[in-house]
Amino acid sequence: MAVEAQGLRVVRGGREVLRCLSFAVPRGTVTGLLGPSGCGKTTLIRSVVGTQITVSGTVTVLGEPAGSRRLRGRVGYATQSPALYADLTVAENLRYFAALLHAEPDIERVIAATDLQRQCNQAVGSLSGGQRMRTGIAAALLGGPPLLVLDEPTVGLDPVLRNQLWQLFHALAADGTTLLVSSHVMEEAGRCERLLLMRDGLLLADDTPDALRDRTGTADLEQAFLRLIEGVPPHENQPREDEEATP
Repeated sequence: MAVEAQGLRVVRGGREVLRCLSFAVPRGTVTGLLGPSGCGKTTLIRSVVGTQITVSGTVTVLGEPAGSRRLRGRVGYATQSPALYADLTVAENLRYFAALLHAEPDIERVIAATDLQRQCNQAVGSLSGGQRMRTGIAAALLGGPPLLVLDEPTVGLDPVLRNQLWQLFHALAADGTTLLVSSHVMEEAGRCERLLLMRDGLLLADDTPDALRDRTGTADLEQAFLRLIEGVPPHENQPREDEEATP
């Protein structure tokens, strides 16, 4: 497994944000982390990349404890708002990050993989939202990390751009990269090989789309999710949407 969590629990500001989660992400797959805004997806992602303080439980990434020094360069992470320099071009941003990772030969490869050839000499501040997100993904791909973690990479994008990104994700997985991709858009669930479905800090399912359809007796994954949450009471310490963005 690329990622394994056992009994993961996070409390922030007196609120239980993640409630004893256990799951596994198989290597070489596109695993979707789906659920409504504020359910704990970003906190879970931070726990995987090692930037979130946890209360209890374990998270193992590529055989190492999450956040281990040995994982530096082996985990690519693209946040909802890519950390890029707006006054530098796409190529200049990538050269800067490649120098930090000692991955200069990778620049042309990641530009081609994210279809940024025409924008490579354009300032990041002048890019569209989709181009900016692709630049963030290109930076995360530098060094060829075996695990790529993407926090809502398709939010706000038009259907054509979303489709292009999902084609890229599956191409990367076909080459052996493991992807953990979060989204609150249930229609994207069908694009994943495996799903982690969350609500209110709980993990409702860790399964394939077909298995979830069979389990809930519906062909529609959104209806499957709604059936899973039937009978699950709201958590009294449910995190608000603005709290999920708090470190």
